[in-house]
Amino acid sequence: MKKRLILHIGVIIMLVTFLVASIIYTINHFVKAHREDKEFKRLEEIVTIDNNNNEGDALSNFDEDSQIENQTSENENIGTQNSKTTNYSNMDLSSLKIENNDLVGWIKIDGTNISYPVMQNGNYYLKRNFYKRYSEYGTPFLQENCDVKKSDNLVTYGHHMNNKTMYSAIDNYKNYDFYRNHKYIKFYTIEDGQTRESLYEVCFVFKTVSTGEGYKYYSYTNFYDIDEYNEFVSGCKNIQLYDTGVQTEYGDKFITMSTCEYSQKNGRMVIVGRKI
Repeated sequence: MKKRLILHIGVIIMLVTFLVASIIYTINHFVKAHREDKEFKRLEEIVTIDNNNNEGDALSNFDEDSQIENQTSENENIGTQNSKTTNYSNMDLSSLKIENNDLVGWIKIDGTNISYPVMQNGNYYLKRNFYKRYSEYGTPFLQENCDVKKSDNLVTYGHHMNNKTMYSAIDNYKNYDFYRNHKYIKFYTIEDGQTRESLYEVCFVFKTVSTGEGYKYYSYTNFYDIDEYNEFVSGCKNIQLYDTGVQTEYGDKFITMSTCEYSQKNGRMVIVGRKI
């Protein structure tokens, strides 16, 4: 009888210990998630210009830039995709660039949680935050062999977190209605000391795997000829989840956003935007 009682008490102690450990883990995970999200929000506040205080300057810069580019377009009659312009934005990345020179841009999709700095240093930021401290969330980063100023396709990566942060919203593009309401990707870069905004329209949505026979979309960062461009587009179309109806042509610039996809082993969910 005593042995059975001791056994029952032992089981109860084990269960209570497991329950307490689970609660502690959940609380710690929640605290870390809150801290990471708060830090990214703070970074966003740093780079976002207060339009109420800077509206005049911003409009002045935008108008001047637009006039120059329009005049250039008229004088030179530039009509190709390569002539697509970027505009001065309501973001200022200069202060963050000073804090961390690995910063190469800021990516944002309106109506989602995606509004993050984009870093570049191999896979260094896979498990590190903007300040280079360890983080399960990491920081979105640009593929090592991409050049924000020259590459035809900017391939970026971000984690798919269970709390709907980082690149998790990309998974929602499986739903065509979500795509229709979130067609555009904004990408901010620093050029000649100015923060500029480039707008991309999502043209391909697909899922694949990162191993074996999966589509190696990440191999296409520069199109050295039309055949390589066609290979990239055909590869995207062959596995796209639906036809977006967006037309592309040789000379277009693209941005790719990739994250984990959990319906298959080593799955990847990918959206590709065409610069407009």
